[in-house]
Amino acid sequence: MTLQQIRYAIAIADTGSFNKAAESLYISQPSLSESMKDLEQELGITLFNRTARGITLTNDGMEFMIYARQLHSQYEVMAERFGQNGNIKKHFGVSTQHYSFVVKAFINTINQYNSTEFEFAVRESRTIDVIEDVFASRSEVGILYLSDFNQNAMKKIFSNKRLEYHILTTCGIYVYLWNGHPLAGKKSISHQDLEPYPCLSFEQGPDSSFYYAEEALSTNDYPKVIKANDRATMLNLMVGINGYTLCCGYICEELNGGDYAAIPYRDHEEQDLKVDLIYIIRRDIKLSKIAETFITELKNYLETADIR
Repeated sequence: MTLQQIRYAIAIADTGSFNKAAESLYISQPSLSESMKDLEQELGITLFNRTARGITLTNDGMEFMIYARQLHSQYEVMAERFGQNGNIKKHFGVSTQHYSFVVKAFINTINQYNSTEFEFAVRESRTIDVIEDVFASRSEVGILYLSDFNQNAMKKIFSNKRLEYHILTTCGIYVYLWNGHPLAGKKSISHQDLEPYPCLSFEQGPDSSFYYAEEALSTNDYPKVIKANDRATMLNLMVGINGYTLCCGYICEELNGGDYAAIPYRDHEEQDLKVDLIYIIRRDIKLSKIAETFITELKNYLETADIR
């Protein structure tokens, strides 16, 4: 088994096609097929289901890909640090819940590598997908939050997936709405204030638990709930139907625009409610320079940004 064969297998898994993978790798399709045949014979397993509709990973293939991505990622880290002038195409991926400040840090990271070849990815996704992306090394870093409600369950999941987490910052809970909302002028907003208005929530899938909710206080009783799966739709619903969501308060005005506000949430007991914004990584992976840069950009933004 060679690093080249591992790179080939990853390309096939990512594209779902031998032809597309061959094009991206600048090799012939027969050469790619022969290389994968040799790899499967050496391993004694079948990596890919080959059908007329495309290529999918077998169960053995899915397990192999976890270790293949991990190994290839570490090879790139070594080549970047010790290779001649670090002259390789740079790869980096981050998966995150729907946070505009993460996209801003991602942009700032990209701008530091604009003179080199790179292939970066930012994936705004469901909570479970963020965890699985980091576990399978599709993304090097994942961005989530922990609260008093979800932290025990999430920490157990992290442990089972061989992930570790690090706190970026601790912040309060805010009601996020547009500036034309009837509640936009209040200094703080209670659960009772919100009852007439629809609560907006990011969809987590049919089998998700409350622990995966992106919004803090997901166990509260909300008379009106609307699910969405992207930030643009969420913002449109805020304007169109006076919807709101609960968030950490860090809103990037540069990306989301200045038409929205984050107002402190006040519960009936006047408790000081807090959440931790965290990043997750694999325990057995040394971070690349790009990942280190991205995390630094995240911390810098959170240290200097105003709660909106």
